[in-house]
Amino acid sequence: VVSVRAQVPMSEMLTYESTLRSMTGGRGGYSMEFSHYEELPSQLAEKVVAAHRAEKDKAH
Repeated sequence: VVSVRAQVPMSEMLTYESTLRSMTGGRGGYSMEFSHYEELPSQLAEKVVAAHRAEKDKAH
């Protein structure tokens, strides 16, 4: 049995379960708990804002 503790951005966890199950033949499991908020790096913040604006423009 291998146990790993790590801090991972929430955005990386959205597909983690299916990836883990694929890598472990369905035997792997995980749990997570909130640790803290952290400021988003400016490059990623700009990407998020641009995506939001694009979605907003589609709606109108």
